[in-house]
Amino acid sequence: MQKRPPCPRPPGAPRWVAMFHQPARDSWTVGAESPDRDPVLYAVGDMTRTVRARGEEVAVALWGPEDGAWRLYDIPAAAREPAPAVTTGRPVPGSGEPPKLAERMTDRRHQVLMAALGKAGLYDLSAEDDEAVRVMTDLLDEPTVRRVAHWLSLGGGER
Repeated sequence: MQKRPPCPRPPGAPRWVAMFHQPARDSWTVGAESPDRDPVLYAVGDMTRTVRARGEEVAVALWGPEDGAWRLYDIPAAAREPAPAVTTGRPVPGSGEPPKLAERMTDRRHQVLMAALGKAGLYDLSAEDDEAVRVMTDLLDEPTVRRVAHWLSLGGGER
């Protein structure tokens, strides 16, 4: 693993800022910022999944306010783990759907559950978490997935 420079403090007044390291430029770039922490954490999870899907290493620094000053917060360990293996095209066993439709529906159920986990406050998941979501998408039908997603959203504070 190559050494990267420390993340600089963002300019301006303290707010929630996610900084992403760009290895090609060997620099840090603002990936998301907001006065509230939740949108930034949601963006971190989404961007982390995108970068991992490209097969690239993820390096994120989360800055936020504390007593009117900047503070560097820890990023969950899952952000430093290798990307999970991506598997697609697993139709629901016994669904009777054409393979392409079954693949799209499985991908859709996966998206719904991942979005709901984000709303529940789980923004960056480990490889084991991702595999658990994939198993659930294989076993559950669309209405059941939507119900579980609804419960997760409620548990995360969406009212």
